[in-house]
Amino acid sequence: MFNFFAEDNSRQGDFYYISGSDFNHIKNVLRMKTGETFLVSDNGESHLCEVFSFEGETAVAKIIEENYQNTELPVKIYLFQGLPKSDKMELIIQKCVELGVFAIIPTEMSRCVVKLEEKKKKSKIDRWQSISESAAKQSKRNIIPEIMNVMSYKEALSFAQKLDMIIVPYESENGMKGTKETLSKIRNGQSVGIFIGSEGGFDEKEITLAKEKGAQIVSLGKRILRTETAAITSVAMCMLHIEMNGENE
Repeated sequence: MFNFFAEDNSRQGDFYYISGSDFNHIKNVLRMKTGETFLVSDNGESHLCEVFSFEGETAVAKIIEENYQNTELPVKIYLFQGLPKSDKMELIIQKCVELGVFAIIPTEMSRCVVKLEEKKKKSKIDRWQSISESAAKQSKRNIIPEIMNVMSYKEALSFAQKLDMIIVPYESENGMKGTKETLSKIRNGQSVGIFIGSEGGFDEKEITLAKEKGAQIVSLGKRILRTETAAITSVAMCMLHIEMNGENE
């Protein structure tokens, strides 16, 4: 079933009025007919709708069932991603949005290979946000995860202080046992920040600073992972733990 995100003020009573690119997709790409159903996500809720009519350049959708499904994790995962090369960032955003991440913060770290010029940051964020939206539609998310503005490492750690837990995958003397113990502390309703180093990895001073800020240093196994693999693996591990243990909360 296809999923669309409602624009502001597009709902009137039990109807959504859909225009723009979504109208074109419904009418000309999918060639939907009246009575066919799809999902509309609006302010974190997903409603089952059917095509009611077409009025000019607008598709009118009638709500059949409110709050049809909830695909969001009960834990908000913030991914602080050390800036990698552009194609890797796009892959990270796509896959981590599919896995359920709540927001992604591109983070400048001391060993980042990529240095974004100030004038290019907005266009990059806009591009990355569109990838987040596409991935959210494909995976039937109730929200479009925000790709936040680029932060320095210190700014990112300061922002993460507002969260309930900070996790940093790095060399951990406790190995996977320590990772398991850290994941077991996550509870529904909490917010968790995950910091991933860029291609050059973390500087030891960055790890020391993270520890001082209360971060939990964890292992992702015995193998050395690329930054995009580490990001996807970390979010997937958290997602699986949350999903498998959610019924016990």
